[in-house]
Parts: sequence; structure tokens; C-alpha cells
Amino acid sequence: MKVLFVLIAFALSSNVFAECTTNARGMTECNNGQAAGGYNPNTGNAWRAQKNQNGVTTTTTSKGGEAKTKNGKGVYKSPSGKTCYRTANGQGCN
Repeated sequence: MKVLFVLIAFALSSNVFAECTTNARGMTECNNGQAAGGYNPNTGNAWRAQKNQNGVTTTTTSKGGEAKTKNGKGVYKSPSGKTCYRTANGQGCN
């Protein structure tokens, strides 16, 4: 129910008028080019992504994860505090 409320609030926010679709696996995705969101009923996880003026996309999940990415490179922080990264030369976690 909380996830449904988040998706409704996301869809009704003033700067986000997105087209929403449900794919063959049952995942609902909404996107307007600057912001996107979705829900995976198989995992119970909802996500929201927003791109800033520098082209960095920040993605947050309902379970507490956060990723900042640009051009295939980025940093992910898990809800447990683990940080992972991906660069042009490698990837890893600490």
C-alpha cells in the first residue's frame, strides 16, 4: 500500500507528467525524460530516478538503496552501508 501511495504521489507531482506502462514481467515503469519511476511486484521494490542538469542520474529504492550514475559509471550505496563503484577501469565494493 505504501508503494502504491508513493507511485501515485510521484505521478501527481507538478513537474512529473509521465507515461506509465507495465511490461511482460509485471513491472510498472513511468518516464517523462527527466524523472522516472517503477515498481517490481516480484520483489516488492519501488524505485525513482531523476537526472540533474549535469547529467547525473540519482536512483533511490523503497528499500533504501541509492545510486548515482553517469555514462555507465557510478556509485551505489546499499541500505546496509556497503558502497560499490564502477569506473572506466574497474569496479569494486568496500
